[in-house]
Formats: sequence, C-alpha cells, structure tokens
Amino acid sequence: MEPLKLGALEIWPPVVLAPMAGITNAPFRTLCREQGGGLFVCEMITTRALVERNAKTLRMIRFGPAESPRSLQLYGVDPVTVGRAVRMVAEEGLADHVDLNFGCPVPKVTRRGGGAALPYKRNLLRAILREAVRNAGTLPVTMKMRKGIDDEHLTYLDAGRIAVEEGVAAIALHGRTAVQHYGGTADWTAIARLKEAVSEIPVLGNGDVWSAFDALRMMAETGCDGVVVGRGCLGRPWLFADLAAACEGRAELTRPSLGEVASMMDRHATLLAECLGDERHGVADFRKHVGWYLKGFTVGADLRRRLATSVTLADLRAGLAELDAGLPWPEGADTPRGKTHPRERVHLPAGWLDDPGELVVPGAEAEADTSGG
Repeated sequence: MEPLKLGALEIWPPVVLAPMAGITNAPFRTLCREQGGGLFVCEMITTRALVERNAKTLRMIRFGPAESPRSLQLYGVDPVTVGRAVRMVAEEGLADHVDLNFGCPVPKVTRRGGGAALPYKRNLLRAILREAVRNAGTLPVTMKMRKGIDDEHLTYLDAGRIAVEEGVAAIALHGRTAVQHYGGTADWTAIARLKEAVSEIPVLGNGDVWSAFDALRMMAETGCDGVVVGRGCLGRPWLFADLAAACEGRAELTRPSLGEVASMMDRHATLLAECLGDERHGVADFRKHVGWYLKGFTVGADLRRRLATSVTLADLRAGLAELDAGLPWPEGADTPRGKTHPRERVHLPAGWLDDPGELVVPGAEAEADTSGG
C-alpha cells in the first residue's frame, strides 16, 4: 500500500476524514487525529461567505497548531467566486489543501444547482475546476462527488475526465447518487470504474466504510488509492487507529470499554466548550454525539435521555459517572450510523436537466447560507 500523494503532499495512511457539517470541527478532528494519521478535512466552507469574510465562516477556519496538513473544503457554484476564494486561501495561507464539494445531496443545496446537482452541467463544472486550479498556486485541489443525480443521470465518469483535464490532484467518489442520499448500499463498482477511467490521478472511495476491514476490502475490490470516512467515525474517533493499523498490516482493533468511551465523551464535550468559548454552547453542540458514542451498549433510556439533554459539563459528567464502566465493547457495533433513508426525488432548479452542456451559473441565492453545510 502506497501513501496518498496530493501534489507535494504525502498522506499516510491513505485515509481521509470526510467533511461533515456540524461534526468535523477542530475538537472532533483533534480526537480523530490523535488516534491515527491521515487527512482531516474541516467543515464545508461556502466560497461567497469566505470571500465576503463572513465572521462565522472565518471562525470555522480554525486549525490547531499540530494540524498538518490543514485541509479545507469549499462549496461554490460561481467559477469567479470559487476562483477568488481559492486565491484567498492560497495567498493568505489559510490551508495547505483545497477540496471542492460536488457531492452534497441535501435539498437546500441541490434545488439551487449546487452540490451533487452541479456536475450535470459539464461546462459549469469545468469552469469551476479551471478557476480553482488556476488560482491555487502550489496548493493541491481535489474534488468530492457522487455517481450522479439518479441512475438515469449519472455524471461521475464525465466529471472524472473533466477533472483530469483541468489539473485536479485527486477525486473522491461516494458510491451513491443524490436521490439515494445515505440510503441503500454504496456502489463500490462505480469506484472501480472511475479508477479505470482516470488512472492518471488518485481516486478515493467513499461510502459504507464502517470498519478497518471495510476500508481494506474497498481498496482490494476497487483498486482505489485510499478511503474517505464519513458516518463510520461518528461516535468512533478510534476508527482511525484501526485504519492506521490495517494499512500497516497489523490486525489490531480498538475495542474500548464503556468507561473508556465515557472518557472520550467527556473530552469531546470539554474541547467543544473550549473551542466555542462557552460551556453551555459546547455541551449543547455535543448532545448529538451521545447516541453515536453509546450505540450498541446497554444503557437505560432514562440515562441516555439525561446525557442527551445535559446543559453543563457537570450535568454530563454526572450522567457519565452512572454508566457501567466495565461493560465491554459490544459485538456487532460497527454498523451504520447517521442518516440512512433515501429520498423520493432530488430537488433541482427548473429546467436543470434540459441541457447538460449549458453553461449556466446559479444565482447568488445558491450560496446564500453561511458555511457549515
């Protein structure tokens, strides 16, 4: 197994933490990075908000002194704005790597022509990639995408060829369409087909990597150059220790007791409170992680509820102290977490599917939301 090469960057092990809105902030990246190496991407940043120096967006571009390389994902629909944002990142030294999001399936993004909807407009995709690479200087530019809008509107092979032609350093493919959202099973055969089609650059596989075994199996079955882990690490930052061991040929698996999980939960909430500068905000932000950390363990409903409604660190720690610290890691706990249901349809701008070659730039409302997804 070789290191992942992104321009001048060399990533070992070839593992990437996928950017997830409200999840992959500096505290969570710290917990994952302490477990094992790889590339740890921050939450998605909107290019317009970055260029306009939105205060919330600038606060989100927060990397710890030990984070290297610093990885930033950008979302944008206007080639000019994307180019300006990438130039800002390069000239101001905001990050060492830029990833572009063309995979987000949520309706508020696709209905405006962004995320997973955008690669259908091939010439718009090309224009965005060209401006990004042209303005990046020495920074490697990568992209993350899905198979397409649905099975009748697949775009990933065309998008991959365009990316190679425009100088993109690597491509990550989530083996689902936008309409699947996070439902069903990821199509790893699509990752293999993309790798065959764009052998000039690294291809990363994404989708249904719940364990280190899954990662090794994906690379073996598809020939991909590395894996991108998203929902698989929710409540499981130690997955990166397992991934590092697997990539180095070691059979070690991290199986923490419930007491060790509780310690990780305490630290996660504490780091969030420190990062946000407010204990109550930090604990409130942590609540969504409680169910993920405890999945598979036998914990009473009342205690789960109290942990998930904690207001202060003292509240949280009081609940954590009631957990049975000696409970061993539950068998079969490496199972899906997070959203799993498919969509009935993909929300798109009117007439979006009429002409895939049309170079149309969505309006400013496509980036009206501030960053974070």
